[in-house]
Amino acid sequence: MRRELTRREFLRCASLGGSAVAAPLLIPASVLGRNGAVPPSERILLGGLGIGGRGTSVLNWMLRETDVQFVAICDAKKSSRNAVKKLVDTRYGNTDCATYSDMRGFLATRTDIDALLIATGDRWHALASILAMRSGKDVYSEKPSAMTIAEGQAVVETARRYGRVYQTGTQRLSEANFVFAIESARSERLGKVHTTQAHIAPWDAAEMRHDWLPAEPEPPKEELDWDLWLGPCPWRPYNSAYVAGRWRGHYDFHTSCVGEWGAHTFAQSMAGIDALNTSPVEYEYVNNPTGDGMVTVFPKGVKMVLSRGNQWWKGSCGMRFEGPEGWVSVADGYKQPEVSSPALLQDFKKIVGNYVARTGRPMNHVRDFFNCVKSRRLTVANPEVMHRSMTAVHGANICMWLKRNMKFDPVKEEFINDPEANRLRSRAMREPWII
Repeated sequence: MRRELTRREFLRCASLGGSAVAAPLLIPASVLGRNGAVPPSERILLGGLGIGGRGTSVLNWMLRETDVQFVAICDAKKSSRNAVKKLVDTRYGNTDCATYSDMRGFLATRTDIDALLIATGDRWHALASILAMRSGKDVYSEKPSAMTIAEGQAVVETARRYGRVYQTGTQRLSEANFVFAIESARSERLGKVHTTQAHIAPWDAAEMRHDWLPAEPEPPKEELDWDLWLGPCPWRPYNSAYVAGRWRGHYDFHTSCVGEWGAHTFAQSMAGIDALNTSPVEYEYVNNPTGDGMVTVFPKGVKMVLSRGNQWWKGSCGMRFEGPEGWVSVADGYKQPEVSSPALLQDFKKIVGNYVARTGRPMNHVRDFFNCVKSRRLTVANPEVMHRSMTAVHGANICMWLKRNMKFDPVKEEFINDPEANRLRSRAMREPWII
């Protein structure tokens, strides 16, 4: 039998129905961007590839940016991806960070991700950046960002073809002490700079090992996918020392003591002499194992000297500019640069401030990247900057390997009358990990 609804029952049902309809309109303030929160439409969704020790430091730096949300990590090593997930989930107070082991599936399925932090070993930097940019993602890549001149060319071409934003991790281009030194050189406060000194790592050698470590039993694939870890470099038997970071000093994986710090300091030096759009035209061989003291010469005659020691600075990744009216030197850990005359430091804040005003660059390398993701302008350490400075690294290495002076054409990007050197502009890449 049907029963008539009482007026009270009708109003109660209507009230419940109205609540169900109205509930979605109770939008959290964070979604609307209130109380200082960034609305989802303005957030940059960030993922990561191969994040270990150095990558974790950069990730922590990035997580401080309120308009960035890290959503996924891909790593061939299970313990590494789980460590990143724990870090990110703890930061956000949830369990949302997704994990992946194979970048092919990761890049194909995560079309929501805007940008990637790539902090793999050196062997993967260029290829991972290229694959990421092809999949529509902007890239912040740790350095050294290319194993060869050919890889650098491919990164430049890919960024241009796909319209992607790219930043290489030469973060000292965005630090006040280094910017002051660079700007002092550029503005000829030292007179016309004739020499710049660039720090190379004070360990290992330019001539790297071509053997490989003895085979050990491979771990289960779910713990470490060894084939993915190796990537484009030649197949080598598994050895736990490689995974622990002791791949440095091996030709298959590294760019030598020159590339280890030169990836930073060459870009810094080249910025101060307005040579970021070119490369050295001469490399003068030095008869020692490391390249210490090698003189490279740029098109306008300015010399960049590779220096392994600390006679010009105290600290890591140092650089020095020398002109007829003085010099400026700086390295990590300085409160302020060293100068030939105290008067050169009087305008420190003004010089750095003028740089920021003129360029619109923050004194924060990852912030510059994220700003450019939004604005689509070139980053301070864009693909051309990376490629030209890494070309200088590779040129110095090739000079040391062949043990002779060389001349280079930075327009054609080839060594002059030296087929043997030109063959070393690229390396074979193992299928399917080819550009």
